[in-house]
Amino acid sequence: MDVREPQEGEWWTPTRARALCRRTTGVGADGLIVGTLTDPVTMTLFNADGSMAEMSGNGVRCLAAAIRRATSSTFATIDVATAAGVKTVSLTMDGDKGEGSVSMGTVTFGEALEGTLGVVNVGNPHVVVDDETTWSDAQREELAAKLAAQVGGANVEFLSVLAADRVSIRVIERGVGWTEACGTGSVAVAALLRRDGRSGDEVTVVNPGGELLVSFDGDEATLSGPVQFVADVEWLEV
Repeated sequence: MDVREPQEGEWWTPTRARALCRRTTGVGADGLIVGTLTDPVTMTLFNADGSMAEMSGNGVRCLAAAIRRATSSTFATIDVATAAGVKTVSLTMDGDKGEGSVSMGTVTFGEALEGTLGVVNVGNPHVVVDDETTWSDAQREELAAKLAAQVGGANVEFLSVLAADRVSIRVIERGVGWTEACGTGSVAVAALLRRDGRSGDEVTVVNPGGELLVSFDGDEATLSGPVQFVADVEWLEV
């Protein structure tokens, strides 16, 4: 499924999304998710730079929780149509906090680029490299830009393996830059390590912003992690 471009007359546009996500004059965010209460619910995802993206593993959990709260629902599962296909989200909430999981489907692998561990598609594209402690962030950013350009744009994960069932990543996200957490990136690295026999069916992925759990049932991946409301925002365009 292709990324849906905003239609004429829709209020949320790339320009407005970019203004909202700006950290100095806007609310500040890696992206904006617009949910449409159709059947199934539809998710439209803007990156911080106003570009469109296919899927966010963390974002789709947050969208499901926001819909449940906004509609005073008590559902435990909900289907969400994304540009990467329909995803089923499961939620367990206790007030403003909870846990959620999302069925991510089958991960596919591309031809590895020189100097990488692999190229992975989780509904959106990823390039995974082993991190080097001697690299500066400027060197990582230069490498990420070079690798992403070779595949027409991608998130780039810098991976450190801590144990067979525990890894850490830092991610330069397409249209965003450095991010505190990347759900699809967590799935990408877990799938790649599992394919190469370096991990099993369950991997904890430590992101700078917290831990996510990736599990596999056959070829089907599931991403699990926390959900927490932090604020209600009324956006007044100026």
